[in-house]
Amino acid sequence: MSSEPAAIAPSELLEAARVSKAWPFEEARKLVARLEKEGRERTVLFETGYGPSGLPHIGTFGEVARTTMVRRAFECLMPGVPTRLLCFSDDMDGMRKIPDNVPDRSFLEPYLHMPLTSVPDPFGGEFESFGHHNNAMLRRFLDTFGFDYEFASATDYYKSGRLDPILKRVAERYDAIMAIMLPTLGPERRATYSPFLPISPRTGRVLYVPIKKVNAEDATITFDDEDGEETTLPVTGGHVKLQWKPDFGARWAALNVDFEMFGKDHGPNMGVYDAICKALDGRPPEHFVYELFLDENGEKISKSKGNGLTIDEWLTYAPTESLALYMFQRPRQAKKLYFDVIPRAVDEYYQHLAAYQRQDTKERLGNPVWHIHGGNPPAIELPVSFALLLNLVSASNAHDKDVLWGFISRHAPDVTPQSHPELDRLVGYAIRYFDDFVKPTKVFRAPDEVEAEALRGLSEKLGTLPADAGSTDIQNAMLDVAREIERYQDHTKKSPEGGPGVSVAFFQMIYQVLIGQERGPRFGSFVALYGIENTRKLIARALAGEDLSKS
Repeated sequence: MSSEPAAIAPSELLEAARVSKAWPFEEARKLVARLEKEGRERTVLFETGYGPSGLPHIGTFGEVARTTMVRRAFECLMPGVPTRLLCFSDDMDGMRKIPDNVPDRSFLEPYLHMPLTSVPDPFGGEFESFGHHNNAMLRRFLDTFGFDYEFASATDYYKSGRLDPILKRVAERYDAIMAIMLPTLGPERRATYSPFLPISPRTGRVLYVPIKKVNAEDATITFDDEDGEETTLPVTGGHVKLQWKPDFGARWAALNVDFEMFGKDHGPNMGVYDAICKALDGRPPEHFVYELFLDENGEKISKSKGNGLTIDEWLTYAPTESLALYMFQRPRQAKKLYFDVIPRAVDEYYQHLAAYQRQDTKERLGNPVWHIHGGNPPAIELPVSFALLLNLVSASNAHDKDVLWGFISRHAPDVTPQSHPELDRLVGYAIRYFDDFVKPTKVFRAPDEVEAEALRGLSEKLGTLPADAGSTDIQNAMLDVAREIERYQDHTKKSPEGGPGVSVAFFQMIYQVLIGQERGPRFGSFVALYGIENTRKLIARALAGEDLSKS
């Protein structure tokens, strides 16, 4: 186990933070400028929004994780200035459609257009409502991951009166807000639009109806209810809610939000949110617009569709830190979010962690692990990569950790589950991931004559090496075999002796024939871990036409 990296001196940290090109620091410096312009120090409020119309997905987690990264960067730049992170749930929204991933869709049909916190819980009735259930699912994960946040429910804010002052101001500035909104709407929508959505006192539904009168003096609205009866309600106390665009701007003004990020789908409306906030005497927060996550088919992931990965699904096969890394990387670039991305994210996390100990302060602040761990990443030595573990499971058909540890301990006698608990954790993840995703897709093929001759040559060459040969010696031996075979000579590359290099087709063949996959990590490293004798037996079985999918 490596020693913990030395702590960075505060003065050195501040100097590096002021020039770091890591995106959280770039966003944090905007907040520093915001406070310096005000000329005063105060609590800085970070906010994230969540629509609990369905179960929270990884995109929801990503928004909180990324906002936390900006918050930590800001605290590094302005130590001592208090900050808060408010996770705001828009749970008073009407349920406009029934999600696909609930147990019984017909159960929810009578509750269409009712506030989510008035819709019964379809998941066994443990919670007060559907909204409460989805809020609990979000909080459960945020708590598990250890985020420092405050949770806020729109229903609570509306009904408790915390939003009453801003709702009265919306009534007072009604014409100004309509002037902002109407140009953004089509002719039909424009004819019936109002920033206020009354909640029917008769049916409990959120109503999209024309507002006949807005009385700013007594803060009421008048409209025709669903049965046609003219009704007057106060805009305060949870009797109405705001349409989603005015709700954004009004909340920013009411709570004095300093920073909020949102997905690209909100980007075109950002100017509308800002204009409404200003019309209500607020100052719009600093923004960060991130790209959307896509499923394996390139479609936007959706809570109601249930496509893409859930938080629990990712964490079944990989540690939370790998998920945080995926959130940190290229936030302004659209990325596919499905099971195939997990192994690479796992290995990249540990590569960054290993690099951190060798880096200077400036490099460390650009390293994702600084942001993932709030400036205090652990020192973890990982002698075997996740990709190698997956190949080891594949070749050995291991179904329990003891089998894999037998190979690992033979290769590295000083490495045990007790000395390397992080590796032990990855062994368990590798077995689960292989069983669920790799094994069902494995396709072995028989070698042709050239390939069979290459494999026989490889086995003979490996037989000349000592049993404890290192991965580099094994890799060089494999290259020596391939260079003698015309099919695998790559004349665009040069060998150390000046002859042709080796084509990747050689290694692709090995993986296809011996492992049943198209590609994998450095094969010499795999052989060193699996064992030379075991690899030769694997080659012999392939040449004999045996079914390598079975142990």
